[in-house]
Amino acid sequence: MRKIIFVCFGFAAMLIAYSLFSFSSKQNDDKSFQNEFNANYKVFSLNIPKDINFSGDLVPINNFDVRESLDRELLLNTYFQSQTIMLHKRVNRWFPIIEPILKQNGVPADFKYIALIESNLTNAVSPSGATGFWQFIESTGKNYGLEINDEVDERYNVEKSTVAACKYFKDAYKQLNNWTLVASSYNLGIGGISRQLNNQKVNNYYDLLLNQETARYVFRLLAVKEIISHPQKYGYIIRIKDLYPFIPTYEVKIDSSVSNFTDFAIANNVNYKMLKLFNPWLRKGTLTNASHKQYIIKLPKNGYTDYDKLESSINNTYSSEDSIRFFHSENQGKENILK
Repeated sequence: MRKIIFVCFGFAAMLIAYSLFSFSSKQNDDKSFQNEFNANYKVFSLNIPKDINFSGDLVPINNFDVRESLDRELLLNTYFQSQTIMLHKRVNRWFPIIEPILKQNGVPADFKYIALIESNLTNAVSPSGATGFWQFIESTGKNYGLEINDEVDERYNVEKSTVAACKYFKDAYKQLNNWTLVASSYNLGIGGISRQLNNQKVNNYYDLLLNQETARYVFRLLAVKEIISHPQKYGYIIRIKDLYPFIPTYEVKIDSSVSNFTDFAIANNVNYKMLKLFNPWLRKGTLTNASHKQYIIKLPKNGYTDYDKLESSINNTYSSEDSIRFFHSENQGKENILK
């Protein structure tokens, strides 16, 4: 019996070795190599959505220029897999914070995607000094009520900067009277869009000839909206436990100066790193606060820096009846994703 097993094992090993040798010997044969490549490597073009809109404004997808512009952005974002997977993960943490603020201020939910394409939902700083999720430059941030100085920069505060962005969107809508034009103005400015509409004698974004960055801007929004809203349609299979969970916090209110935020953090049972992760708007290790303004500092609730507990908390928000689930907070529903 052992002899038979040994013979069979040896024969199988010879077959494997022969296959490997056979393929290896064909690698120098251009035609054979091309056949192997064609048989095993697949990259697909994409179906363009027939019905797509931004904030209720229908996209004229039958216009060849519009169709091809959207196709470009869908391809770029679909096949930039590492970046797009990161966006899926971050959306789960940050959109539930951003969406209620948009709703409270009467701004369409689709405007959350501006934060996504502006900063990838990070506190990025551009070469021109635009900062935070919403990429405010200092002067614009101050105009919309954000405190910006050496010690405090509320462009890094997601909630407050989202409120400031809403103020901008509503101001822009009063002048442009169209949400798609409002979105494009976030790139070119209200005055810039108004001038182009007047100069070109048209009344909508899709008929405007614009600089390349602004011409692509709304199509980038449409593309990420489509891919984030329908991950499986574009080949993204992400388990619920892979999404970045919302981290519960509690608030500490202060209305006096703080001489040392390291000591402040330790007194509140966290370290300085955690203090800054949850309050990146604190730009120094001290706070003068001569005016005794009230600030709200957020800190993680006990135990919620433990990722196993966070993962458990997010899994508990989903039904186990279906094998495929994904949280899509815009409609407070669940979108398909592998659990």
